[in-house]
Amino acid sequence: MSEFVDFAAELEAITRLAAKPEAIEDLLARALDALETLVPYDLAAVMELHEQRLEVRVARGVLANAAVRAHSIDLRRFPTIQRALDTRQPIALQEHHHASEEGDTYAGVLDLQDGHSCMIVPLHAGDLPLGVMSFDRRRCEPYDPKLVRLAGVYGQVVALALLLAHQTRMLERQRARLDEGNRLLRGRLTQTTATQRIERTASPGFRHLLAITRQVAATDAPVLIGGETGTGKELLAEAIHAWSGRAGESLVAVNCAALPESLLESELFGHVKGAFSGAATKRTGRFAAAHGGTLLLDEVGDLPLAAQAKLLRVLQSGTFEPVGSDATVKVDVRVIAATHVNLEEAVTKGRFREDLYYRLNLFPITLPPLRQRPEDIELIARTWLDDFAQTSGRGPWQLSDDVLERLVAYGWPGNVRELVNSLERSAILSPPGPLQLHLSALAAAPSPALTGPTAPPTSEPIVTLEEAQRQHIVRALRRTGYQIAGDDGAAALLGLKPTTLASKMAKLGLNRKELARS
Repeated sequence: MSEFVDFAAELEAITRLAAKPEAIEDLLARALDALETLVPYDLAAVMELHEQRLEVRVARGVLANAAVRAHSIDLRRFPTIQRALDTRQPIALQEHHHASEEGDTYAGVLDLQDGHSCMIVPLHAGDLPLGVMSFDRRRCEPYDPKLVRLAGVYGQVVALALLLAHQTRMLERQRARLDEGNRLLRGRLTQTTATQRIERTASPGFRHLLAITRQVAATDAPVLIGGETGTGKELLAEAIHAWSGRAGESLVAVNCAALPESLLESELFGHVKGAFSGAATKRTGRFAAAHGGTLLLDEVGDLPLAAQAKLLRVLQSGTFEPVGSDATVKVDVRVIAATHVNLEEAVTKGRFREDLYYRLNLFPITLPPLRQRPEDIELIARTWLDDFAQTSGRGPWQLSDDVLERLVAYGWPGNVRELVNSLERSAILSPPGPLQLHLSALAAAPSPALTGPTAPPTSEPIVTLEEAQRQHIVRALRRTGYQIAGDDGAAALLGLKPTTLASKMAKLGLNRKELARS
């Protein structure tokens, strides 16, 4: 009687373990250990079904060894086991089963006599076959029919617990993917999709690049997006994902430059509990979270060499091991890499693996800086202002010819990101109507970025810093009609407080009224 009480307690513990996806191995091991009190064995194993193969997942008993744990069989060669799965009835194998062409389940792994005690218990959850439990003893006598029936009932409980554990693990993975997807959706400037935004703000010249991008998006080929900071590399990656056959799955992003080197490998590939100091729980990495979808490796040029080697393996084989684990995880992920670094130069200097570069560089796309496509500035600005007015409930705002001229004349070293940030600051400070630029960065003269480093040297004489400040303040006063304070005053244009500007003017001997009359 005490054996059955202990057995019931084990069943309760197994049920609790089933709710922990990281505890599947413990669950199966405890299930087999508990059954040994009622069904004696020298070897008990849970074999999972993968298409037409049964693979040992857990093995217990005195005969369990590394060869057994690595063992698998082709189900098509074992019609008796197939019949057990089809009928969902446990079978005690007889001597003629072992002596036939079917042979022994562990032939070539264990030296067991024909006719030894052997039992197969199918594991099902509804109509879903999950695998079998196998029990073997070195004694040459069949298992008692009562034990076979008892093992069959127990197999149903184990199968349900195994299914629950699998479903919990899948839900954990899906939750991680949804969390990552939600992270990408937070903080967007508008509620329109990436494809809508990028197409609405593309000039005819830029649309040619988008047409080429659409072609590669339809494949699973890796894409390498290059370009200066702020040119919209992440937005283009989102569009590639949206145009691909993986659009219904997650797009997961990781900024390789934003994570410490010590945490990067765990972030990409995950880790098991206790893998390192502070790893109190199991973590799903970005590759596992992106399974079936797309992974964006932003700033891949900053990836450490150690992580580059592991990334190359994933690209080649689709497999990796989480930190602290020897279990191989297989994933189906489309990789998009983005960087502002010249990877060819990084390869030459030994900072980036040449084999990884050629693997990623299958289809390179380079986004031109905003200063090389000034025709896009008006379209981007008008589209963004319309979207911001809709989402913020303020505005609308219009672009005057003067404001548009200043926007086009500026070099935008921060590219589209800087333009959008500038527009947002101005919209926040402007009442509805014509947009008022409240930015000292947009001076009347073109940005040095437009002239470039090859501009011819000037023979203009060098003046003292004090004289340069005088000239700069005078230009600002003339531009604002000699108005110091206010949103359109010289102080705002120079990024100073009105009192600070007045104090500087007094030190430099500048009189606003006299300047206005001159």
